[in-house]
Amino acid sequence: MATVIDGKAVAQSIRSEIAAEVRVLSEKYGKVPGLAVIIVGSKKDSQSYVGMKRKACAELGIKSFDHDLPEQVSEADLIKEVHQLNLNPDVHGILVQLPLPKHINEEKVLTEISLEKDVDGFHPLNIGKLAMKGRDPLFLPCTPKACLELLSRSGVSIKGKKAVVVGRSNIVGLPASLLLLKADATVTIVHSHTSQPESIIREADIVIAAAGQPMMIKGSWIKPGAAVIDVGTNAIDDPTKKSGYKLVGDVDFEEVSKVAGWITPVPGGVGPMTVTMLLKNTLDGAKRYIEKNN
Repeated sequence: MATVIDGKAVAQSIRSEIAAEVRVLSEKYGKVPGLAVIIVGSKKDSQSYVGMKRKACAELGIKSFDHDLPEQVSEADLIKEVHQLNLNPDVHGILVQLPLPKHINEEKVLTEISLEKDVDGFHPLNIGKLAMKGRDPLFLPCTPKACLELLSRSGVSIKGKKAVVVGRSNIVGLPASLLLLKADATVTIVHSHTSQPESIIREADIVIAAAGQPMMIKGSWIKPGAAVIDVGTNAIDDPTKKSGYKLVGDVDFEEVSKVAGWITPVPGGVGPMTVTMLLKNTLDGAKRYIEKNN
């Protein structure tokens, strides 16, 4: 049976490290990291994710700036909000909750976030530096960073290994493949137009599944002993649950856990780590800013 990587436990130990560093900043400079979250509209899943972020900030002593804007806010007004936060010296990280309503150009808004405050790591310059050899972005995207942190803290070496990333989204798949490449893995991306994906996945020492397809990856697709990081969070009907649904990953946990060497559960794997990496990025941004200006 695979070793189940407990994302909650790893996240908790990293949060203790962050809280200690926040205290040092507060005692030494009288300043704490500040994270601004802009949320447009009232989508339930976005609201609950943002709620988790706010609660985590409070627990670690990070100041939270909340900006809830109506669904019909204009693109110009949203950008104005971003510009004000760029100028606020108490804000070290700005996060615009995605997806945005159809009438707003996501790329335009994200490009307006100050590079020094881009804690989501989605600014084209940060992604561009991630893609280039010998360059380091100021921030790494939170979910891919969480995946690699889980691998390294579980003792899984990446250098020289065959890694397959399933999915090529801007948020997870693409940056995860770039991070693995930076860590000296040999990387293949499997996507919706890949023929015979299972034969490619079966060769992998490391699999990062981020396709958004419930339980797509079966036990027979996995090389014995491989490390499997499941980023998928899919709601499927379950009449036995009070909510009427349950969350499953992109990996068939029951089957794959009998073959893999390591596996992350859903929920409780990558999810808690993603918010933790956001807080870590905010701390890093604050340290850079405070140390530069003192």
